[in-house]
Amino acid sequence: MPATFKKILSFFLLVLIFICVKAQDKSRKVISINQNWHFAKDIHKKGNKQLKYTTVNIPHTWNAFDVLDDEPGYYRGVGYYKKKLNLQPTWKGKKIYLNFGAANQETEVYLNGKKIGSHMGGYTGFTVALDGLKFNGTDEIVVRVDNSYNESIPPLTGDFTFFGGLYRNVSLTVVNQAHFADQTYGTNGVYVHADKVSNESATLNVNTNWVNTSSFANEILVTTTLIDAKSNKVGESKWLSSKNPSININILLPKIEVKNPILWSPENPYLYQAITKLIDYQTGKVLDEVKTNLGFRYFSFDADKGFFLNGKSVKLIGASRHQDFAKMGNAVPAALQVKDVVLLKEMGGNFLRVAHYPQDQAVLDACDRLGILTSVEIPIVNEITETQAFTNNCKAMQLEMIKQNYNHTSVIIWAYMNEVLLKMRYGKEPERKKVYLKSIENLAQQLEELTRKTDPTRYTMMSNHGDVNGYMNAGLTKIPMIVGWNLYPGWYGGKSTDIGPNMDKIHALIPNKPMMITEYGADVDHRIHAENPIRFDKSLAYGMEYHQIYIKDILKRPFIAGAAVWNLSDFSSETRSETMPGINNKGLLTLDRQPKNTYFLYKAHFNKNPYLKIGDGSWKLRGGITPKQELTVISNLDSVELIVNGRLQGKKGVTDRVVSWEIDFKSGKNEIEAIAYQNGKVFKDRSTIDFILQPQAFLNSSASLNILLGSQRQFLDDQNQLWLPSKPYEQNSWGHIGGEPFKIKNSSRQLYGSDKNIIGTQNDPIYQTQSVGLDAYELAVPKGKYEVTLHFAELMGNGIQSVLPYNLDSLVAEGKEVPPQRIFDVYLNGKQIIKELNLAAKYGIARSVERKFECIVADDKGIKLIFKSVTGKPVLNALQVRKIN
Repeated sequence: MPATFKKILSFFLLVLIFICVKAQDKSRKVISINQNWHFAKDIHKKGNKQLKYTTVNIPHTWNAFDVLDDEPGYYRGVGYYKKKLNLQPTWKGKKIYLNFGAANQETEVYLNGKKIGSHMGGYTGFTVALDGLKFNGTDEIVVRVDNSYNESIPPLTGDFTFFGGLYRNVSLTVVNQAHFADQTYGTNGVYVHADKVSNESATLNVNTNWVNTSSFANEILVTTTLIDAKSNKVGESKWLSSKNPSININILLPKIEVKNPILWSPENPYLYQAITKLIDYQTGKVLDEVKTNLGFRYFSFDADKGFFLNGKSVKLIGASRHQDFAKMGNAVPAALQVKDVVLLKEMGGNFLRVAHYPQDQAVLDACDRLGILTSVEIPIVNEITETQAFTNNCKAMQLEMIKQNYNHTSVIIWAYMNEVLLKMRYGKEPERKKVYLKSIENLAQQLEELTRKTDPTRYTMMSNHGDVNGYMNAGLTKIPMIVGWNLYPGWYGGKSTDIGPNMDKIHALIPNKPMMITEYGADVDHRIHAENPIRFDKSLAYGMEYHQIYIKDILKRPFIAGAAVWNLSDFSSETRSETMPGINNKGLLTLDRQPKNTYFLYKAHFNKNPYLKIGDGSWKLRGGITPKQELTVISNLDSVELIVNGRLQGKKGVTDRVVSWEIDFKSGKNEIEAIAYQNGKVFKDRSTIDFILQPQAFLNSSASLNILLGSQRQFLDDQNQLWLPSKPYEQNSWGHIGGEPFKIKNSSRQLYGSDKNIIGTQNDPIYQTQSVGLDAYELAVPKGKYEVTLHFAELMGNGIQSVLPYNLDSLVAEGKEVPPQRIFDVYLNGKQIIKELNLAAKYGIARSVERKFECIVADDKGIKLIFKSVTGKPVLNALQVRKIN
């Protein structure tokens, strides 16, 4: 028997006896220190000693609310965090690390006034060793975080908010002097991956980095034990050091061979666990222990046939995800982060594009556990800086991303650039532009080579916008293993039905490269509804039509390996205006994670369980001038029966997961029931919808009649008031006389209205449409006393936004003409109530103006507003009329 084997055998006998007679202390302690930090913004750059601190808990961002106000921009600067450490005397002689989940984006760490570490980049974790602790209650940590623009740190720009702060968990790790660690990349130093996986066998590779800071003299045994989900031992690997081991050691343990592994998949996300220990060979004491969950799976991408997992064809369907939440910014507790993955799984998704930056470890832990395949990317977005410092930071981010997420079974793709030609520099300098494009290509090639060298087990990807020829000519489609395309036909330009033919053309141009649609989507403001939806009206109905077309065309093309909706949820984008300023509304969920009908549509398509949902979404309060309106049911069953207020509306077949009825709503509450059958089982969904029939509801209550001018959509405001689109006046009814809907000149994207941020209101859609050149407005109301409220906003002039900052398909002309001066008078039932109103001069551009008046109707002529021009054309954005008792 070899001497080494005898030594190992005798050691294990010793360990067995030791375990029987004495319980061991836990070798590695991780302690959260999220509570009771002190924080201050350094708005005057005075340094942390002169600042006034407030108590906060981590996660924390200083931008949770200023990104949503009407003032352009948000605080990008320095913030200080400080905390006294409560250190236990038993930790003396241990090694203690301070762990940051992330801090955006430049961080310096001080212990007792001395700088002990720093980090650049806002989306990966990092670790700082705490050396020189006093253990007398005076130890203080100060963390300086700066989210200012830095041309050396990506992202430089992006359609998302760069929140500042300590926005992920902070903890202490307490270990023995000999322990696992890879401080360079902020990990615990244990890296596992499955190799040569098949249905019959697999190999587990374990690579360990460990540190011996006390010059530990005894031999050290490193072991990994693989156990299954029932804690049964599957295999084991061991390595024994010599005496007086080195201070820093990297060891690849002998491979563990596994027979007949249970394969991990979205349908069966089976996880094994590798328990890796660092053991004092002489005493049997466990010096450190790390537990790593892992799954066995094998996968491949094919340019013509798509994605294969464990030998089976699988269409990757899911969404991209940003990490912020309503009223929290990006400082979101782990439980809410995990809930996003749960919602994606419940939708039937099997893929998450972690975009545009690495996210909380809790997200990928949930993906491993729930069976969601993922890609993860670093935040090189829109453009680059042509410096070595920028390149070095990109490489450091890529390495940190790979190392920190290496053990996640769910990760199948590493990515590193998104729409990098979107903000093209040197457009008027052709020769300089060539140099810039070459710099991008060189950076991409370096990141590609770095990624393949660091982790050859996964694929690489770049995501490009719709300028296909631009990316091909720049050589960027040749570099990654997979090409992702962010395509928005039917939104920023073109028609939704263009998506299929466009993908066919791209595949013909690049036939040998696997590809995915990494972004597609349409804004859906959950407060806006339209009976006749059109592009850019932000309505739920348009979003439904858009996604139905995309889903159908994606599923019918095998060469599209997968697709990720942009986005799983609405997210903060401070530079956007639109109907909800500061928010990108392309999510299937709202910013506070309430599902929209589009989410239900995906659930009907991809969740394999029988599904039936009345498509009211946020439209449980609706109205109109007639009781007839369409009601939609979303289902994956063959046919559905609908009952409204106890009356059967008939049975209809489901097409593309949707079926609709035109029904007669009654004024007030309507009880809706949908019923479907499958294999002898009954499936039901119920809903209650309040319907406001105008003008009857207005005449019979104290509620107001709320009317949008120049609009074709309904809107539900923050007071739960329903606004209806105006109509031409009809006798004995209400409506406008003259005028035409406001439309931005030279805009190819909006048929009416503006997306300009309206200052002074949270209900921007009330003011973003208007009637121009209005002659009059009449309402046939009975005798009585009324309050009339007029809403105005000047939509033309300096500051009018006629082009989106992120227009991914084509250029849109920007209207810069200065309009003629607009001055007008307003009369209410013959009495002048407004004289020479000049909105631009008095209030400025795109600012909400509300004027209230009372009037008494003493005859049968109702209410009549007259608009008379002094100069230019009168306008009216919205109107409210309320009867006063």
